[in-house]
Amino acid sequence: MASKIKRLLGLCLAFVGAASINVAPGFQLIAPALSAAPVTAQMIADHFSSVKSMSGDFVQSGPKGEQTGGNFFLQRPGKIRFNYTGRSSVNVIADGKSLVIYNKKLKTSRLYSLSKTPLKLLLDNQVDFSGNRFRGMKEEGDLIAIRLADKSSFGNSKIAMMFDRRSFELRRWTITDEQGLSTTVTIFNVKHGVHFTEGTFTIDYSANREFNTTTKAR
Repeated sequence: MASKIKRLLGLCLAFVGAASINVAPGFQLIAPALSAAPVTAQMIADHFSSVKSMSGDFVQSGPKGEQTGGNFFLQRPGKIRFNYTGRSSVNVIADGKSLVIYNKKLKTSRLYSLSKTPLKLLLDNQVDFSGNRFRGMKEEGDLIAIRLADKSSFGNSKIAMMFDRRSFELRRWTITDEQGLSTTVTIFNVKHGVHFTEGTFTIDYSANREFNTTTKAR
């Protein structure tokens, strides 16, 4: 389960050495020297940035067809929470600085710097689809796919975000890791302008230290 969640979040630190990122057929390649995304891409980014809070349900599909799901909560800047339902007993929480993967069943937690995950890009107060991270975009029926890469956050992974062609609402995203394995997260029943209860995005750092100390001692 942990590896599935890591693919969801793209929790891979930058790897040593250079690696090229291929642009999928049909995507518009923008030379880094131009340093500007097409107007439509930036319009989508601006609309996405204007959504300061949202909640809804999600379904995560793994590279072998396995599926999990649950609820998510987002608040800019830097805060998000995924509550996995079913047997996984997993919560993923970002508090603006760090991100933790907490497994209640196994009583384990893994803490990461939010700045080293693709979620930082999604959770910035002002989302930016320009510069070197922008790798292309194309229309796919009623959706617009925007492809991004940022070696400092993604390592050698890639992310493709799918937005509604008319409303510019985020529908799903796919993260392809350095091994070529893809995980897709689809969101639905989305509500904007949501007010969250206190503690929704709180990370218990003392518990994280306790769990990791206990794990290492075993």
